[in-house]
Amino acid sequence: MVISVLGISGSPHRHGNTETLLDSFLDGAKEAGAEVEKVILKDMDYSPCRGCNACHKTGDCVVKDDAIALFEKVLKCDCLAIASPIYTMGITAELKGFIDRGQYLWARKFIFKTLYFTDAHIKRHKGLFVSTAGQNWDHVFDGAFPAITAIFNGTGFEYYDNIIANNMDEYKGIRNHPTAVKEAFEKGQKVVAVIEKLHRDPGTT
Repeated sequence: MVISVLGISGSPHRHGNTETLLDSFLDGAKEAGAEVEKVILKDMDYSPCRGCNACHKTGDCVVKDDAIALFEKVLKCDCLAIASPIYTMGITAELKGFIDRGQYLWARKFIFKTLYFTDAHIKRHKGLFVSTAGQNWDHVFDGAFPAITAIFNGTGFEYYDNIIANNMDEYKGIRNHPTAVKEAFEKGQKVVAVIEKLHRDPGTT
C-alpha cells in the first residue's frame, strides 16, 4: 500500500521558515515512497467556529466551506503534519480557526458515538507538529502543544513527533540552521517507514 501524508500549513507567510521545514518533511516522505499533499490554510475559504452548538444536535457543521472538505482529507490520510510558526506564544489564527471547526467531530465522538478510533487505528496514524519560532526560549513552543494535541486526538492520530526549531531571529532564517532542514527530511523518511512496518506487522511496537 502507498502511505498518504498530508501537510497543513497554518502560516499566513508563504515559503517562510515553517513552510520550508514542512516542505523538507514532505520531500523526505515522498522520497520514502509516500503520496504527499500540502494544503495552505490562508488560500482556503473557511470561517471560524460560530459557537452555535448546532453540531451537538446533528453531528454536522452548519457552515459548509473548505474546512469540512479538509477535515475529510485529514480523516483519510495515514500521516498528518500540522505546521504553524509561533505567533505571540501560540499557533497562528489561521490554524486555530481551522482546529476549532473540528467541533462537529467532537460531537460525533462524544455525543452521537458515531466516530470511534481503535487503538490499532491510532497506532497506525501518525501526527507531527512542525514549527519555528524567533525567540531562543526553551518554553517558546509550550503554548502551541495543547491545540496540536487536541486536533490529533480528535482525528485519530498518535502525536508522534515534533519538528521544531527556535532562535530564527539569530539564525536569520531556517536555511541557516545547521541541522533543522535535514532533520525534517529524515523524519519524513522515518515516519513513512514506521507506518509501512505497522501495516505489515500490526504487532510492531
